[in-house]
Amino acid sequence: MRYKLLIEYDGTPFVGWQRQKDGISVQEVLENALKTALRTETPLFGSGRTDTGVHALGQVAHFDTTTQIDCFRLRESLNALVRPYPVSIHQVEQVSDTFHARFDAKERTYLYRILNTPYPPALEVNRVWWYKYPLDVDKMNEAAQILVGKHDFSTFRASECQAKSPIKTLNYIQLIRTDDNHIEMTIKARSFLHHQVRNIIGTLVKVGCGKWDKADLQTALDAKDRRAGGQTAPAQGLYFMHITY
Repeated sequence: MRYKLLIEYDGTPFVGWQRQKDGISVQEVLENALKTALRTETPLFGSGRTDTGVHALGQVAHFDTTTQIDCFRLRESLNALVRPYPVSIHQVEQVSDTFHARFDAKERTYLYRILNTPYPPALEVNRVWWYKYPLDVDKMNEAAQILVGKHDFSTFRASECQAKSPIKTLNYIQLIRTDDNHIEMTIKARSFLHHQVRNIIGTLVKVGCGKWDKADLQTALDAKDRRAGGQTAPAQGLYFMHITY
């Protein structure tokens, strides 16, 4: 039988979603909890990797078991077993044995949050990218529309990216100022390159602070060269929000 988990976590203490040789990962914490709850080794397959420090409100994973499960009780058990790590299982549900958390995904949604104030955060440390200089979010959003559609995103691809092709289709991108202090970017695609979202927002900040305009962003995209883009934005501002199946 196959079961799906809907998971939230604070990425701050983790080396990312995937198991690593050094440091604790979200996957490891959850697999250890499943081993205790189900009394057997239970591999967990995530819908996508998140890097060190990246958060999630809608991560999805699946596992297989021969044990008949009460979904409510398993959720309660897992939420007790993952403590003290900042991980929360929102839902456990049985799914078709053909369901795959990663390969069945039709669209992934990420959110990136910027705190745009001249003073540093106290309560939002590790939850936002603090950017102290003024940003024009309207210009950032206008320029960002250049990126919608199918493109070679080499300019926004990390050097260690393992994707076979740099060509991706960006379905949606919008930047708004949610209040006087916060800017949020929502971005959607079926899949993303390694660091693509963080490199996009790091580049759009060049537009927002007046160093670049829309034409400069187009030139950077056309260059198909990571060196033509802006900085990689910090991981702590990024949230894996939602997956559409």
